[in-house]
Amino acid sequence: MFKKLLEWSKDAYIDLPWRRDRTVYKTLVSEIMLQQTTVGTVQNHFERFLKIYPDVHALSKTSEEEICVAWKGLGYYRRARNLRKAAIDIVENYDGKIPGNYEDLITITGVGEYTANAILSIGQNKNALAIDANIERVVSRIYGIQGKKGPKLQKLLKKKFEEGEFREINKCGGREINEALMDLGRIYCQARSANCLGCPVKKKCIAGNAKDPLEYPEIPVKKIAKTYELELLRIIVNENNSILGYKKSDDEWLAGQVECPTFILKSEDKNLMQYPHLDKKLSYKKLKKYKTAITKYKITNYILELSTQEFKDRFSGKFRKYKLTDKLNISTATTKALAKLS
Repeated sequence: MFKKLLEWSKDAYIDLPWRRDRTVYKTLVSEIMLQQTTVGTVQNHFERFLKIYPDVHALSKTSEEEICVAWKGLGYYRRARNLRKAAIDIVENYDGKIPGNYEDLITITGVGEYTANAILSIGQNKNALAIDANIERVVSRIYGIQGKKGPKLQKLLKKKFEEGEFREINKCGGREINEALMDLGRIYCQARSANCLGCPVKKKCIAGNAKDPLEYPEIPVKKIAKTYELELLRIIVNENNSILGYKKSDDEWLAGQVECPTFILKSEDKNLMQYPHLDKKLSYKKLKKYKTAITKYKITNYILELSTQEFKDRFSGKFRKYKLTDKLNISTATTKALAKLS
């Protein structure tokens, strides 16, 4: 079935930095980066990150703060910390060699089912199907399986595909078919549009020959998430190239990052516990401000600039001075506040 797809893929091959001079380590790094982040964003950061951490040994020796600084711009910093833990696992338990079987891979911190299959198929060219959103959609349409997107559908697609198509493509391995399906999903078989006329597998695609290919797979109706307006006070104490702040704990937003003293001025969500409420009256509406957002909160940030003594006289809390260097893992909100003042 996929002979034409593989032929098309050779001509339409998308050149990406993690596809050049392949190593299994590059696959591990790129797949963790690509979780919840667009290809374009990862392209802008991948090679820079690899210069800092060229192999699993270098990655295992870094600190949490250092890897989060190197991760800046990619967001979702928990992935960076998990990638570091994965490197430590691989060095300590597998002599620095990324395993070549699913059972071992799935035990490594930060490596879930998809990433394990991606390492096997894309990184090691073994017969496995790494079902991301593109492949889930494409394979569902090819076979005309109209189940709801999610784990049950993915399990069904994986079983059907591996029982049938991998028998036909043993000669080329899993890498070509996985990347061909991913590229097909990006170019022709998109979530909101399907260019079936140009598709190389149209003749045997059940959804492509149906009335509306966009009906495959069934997309669960999402409940409209409630959003909350939130007003925060960001206090900047910046003296002698040092900033007053605190390190976010594991149960807080942006764990591990350094943030300036922050207080809740006004919140529609009365249960929000991420910051302390300001316990004194403050005329803040004329302060400089900027907008941010995180999870379900739309945030207006007001900036109050104080000297060290002024802060001590008016506020309390467990804060310390941090030297402003390139290695400081400072939160984006704090960076924006500093930029706004300058």
